[in-house]
Amino acid sequence: MGLVSPSRARGGGRRYSEADVERLREVQRLSSSEGVSLEGIRRILELTRANDDLAARLEELTGEVERLRRRVEARERVLAAGRSGAVEPVAPGRRPGRRPSAGELVLWRPGRQG
Repeated sequence: MGLVSPSRARGGGRRYSEADVERLREVQRLSSSEGVSLEGIRRILELTRANDDLAARLEELTGEVERLRRRVEARERVLAAGRSGAVEPVAPGRRPGRRPSAGELVLWRPGRQG
């Protein structure tokens, strides 16, 4: 019926994996206990497989986000002693800035820090 595709032995016999056997048990449960049609079972199996793939991808991307977040946090934790001797957070590769005094012109550039 195409719901399970077992591998083949050299002699042509079918070889069912544990996953195949579990899938067949689920097919039997859905058809006999739940009264689901074969097309409905096919769709349920497709959606279950897609859901498993998405869950694995989500786990992978969540790990990647955490790795990137740790890298960004590590970069943002640069501290330096300012002119007054106080500890100031600074961007990597920058020196502690001084505050503009009255009358100084300060240029603001959108999207740039520093």
